[in-house]
Amino acid sequence: MSPVDVRGLALQVLLPGFEGTTLPDDHRALLEQGLGGVCLFGSNTAAGHATTAALVAAVRAANPLAVVAVDEEGGDVSRLHTREPSPVLGAAALGGVGDPDLTEAVGRWVGHELAALGITLDLAPDADVNSDPLNPVIGTRSFGTEPHRVAEHVAAWTRGVQSAGVAACAKHFPGHGDTAVDSHLDLPRVDVDADTLAARELVPFDAAVEAGTAAVMTSHIVVPALDPHRPATLSPVVLGMLRDVLEFDGVIVSDALDMAGASAGRGIPEAAVLALAAGCDLLCLGPDKPAALVLEVRDAVVRAVEDGRLPAARLADAAARVRAMRVDATSQPALPDHERQVAAVAGALVREGALPDLDGAVVVSVETSANIAVGDVAWGIRPDVRVDASGAGLPSDGAALVVQVRDAARRPEVLDLLRSLARDGRAAVVVEWGWPGAYDVGLPRICTRGSSGPAVAAVEAVLRDAGWAR
Repeated sequence: MSPVDVRGLALQVLLPGFEGTTLPDDHRALLEQGLGGVCLFGSNTAAGHATTAALVAAVRAANPLAVVAVDEEGGDVSRLHTREPSPVLGAAALGGVGDPDLTEAVGRWVGHELAALGITLDLAPDADVNSDPLNPVIGTRSFGTEPHRVAEHVAAWTRGVQSAGVAACAKHFPGHGDTAVDSHLDLPRVDVDADTLAARELVPFDAAVEAGTAAVMTSHIVVPALDPHRPATLSPVVLGMLRDVLEFDGVIVSDALDMAGASAGRGIPEAAVLALAAGCDLLCLGPDKPAALVLEVRDAVVRAVEDGRLPAARLADAAARVRAMRVDATSQPALPDHERQVAAVAGALVREGALPDLDGAVVVSVETSANIAVGDVAWGIRPDVRVDASGAGLPSDGAALVVQVRDAARRPEVLDLLRSLARDGRAAVVVEWGWPGAYDVGLPRICTRGSSGPAVAAVEAVLRDAGWAR
């Protein structure tokens, strides 16, 4: 294989992000040279659908075979809906509803929205079983805690999105649900034996494969029962299990290699080489990356082939899998059924305690940092007041409060604020928009299992029944 061929193949397996809502000239040039594709993030889609469609068209004009990927999970994780809550329920809410037909419909609605923009790969659904209620990065992105229920919904969502002609990508193999560390920031471990892994983590991924998922995304986690030394993305043992045990024959996509779990201490180019050698086919480099980094990674892959660290056949196989990733549309476009979703999630809300009289109530959002996967997006009911966990700025006129929080169970400072309101005898209700972790602060609580337009409508109806008006 000639050096020119190797350089071309090295470009074909790369999936970088870039900065801005228009296609930079240097990334356009890379696409014209055969760059495998691009991954769109919030910084690329912030200007709205029309601008995003124009951006995708520019990508496809530069390289008609390019993969255009995005994280569009619905609910809390949306790149297309950042200024208002997503129009579709997220995974945890759908798992709470327990209707796989609705889950499939949501996947289908998301798929048709992406297809209309020209997007070809959705980095969803999340197939993690959220075993740790304090998980800082999965939470409401998971369909739940019971493996077979999660599997049923993962399969349904996969069928739905792929019926629109958009490839699904089940993530984060072999399972990121039993972690207390965010792999964006560090290297988590899942310390379970092989039997537990097979009976819990792997069940939804097996269902995704059976449902025909076009892609599976790896996780930057160490599973000592399989490979005590390497994160899954860089482990031939873990990825070999995906191929040989689950019999997955599609595209293995790496989670973003700029995440600390993959590249800390070794750098993105070396992580890329190791990921390819382990069995990854398409390498996500992360958001807002300069073209210079793409070239640096390409050159590192070329050197690895020349040095014998990466077999040329492995590189060629990865590129061939990426080129072959296509999904045919089998369903007709349709807009999300808002009323159906509102009714479904209303029946699944978790309500604890009797609500006080909410006549004249003020909606307060307790602002906390979302995890990197969720990002800076709209969530919950439009607040009247925003405060931090200190509570500074809370209305002092004695008005009843609707206090919106996210993942308060893992935020002691937020729990302290809520307990102080209860001690003061304030008429208040807590609306928990994150994972419904167990905590008792002495106030009634409504748990939604994630923010979305339908969930907001369902919660507002409950509050109005208690006298709230806007």
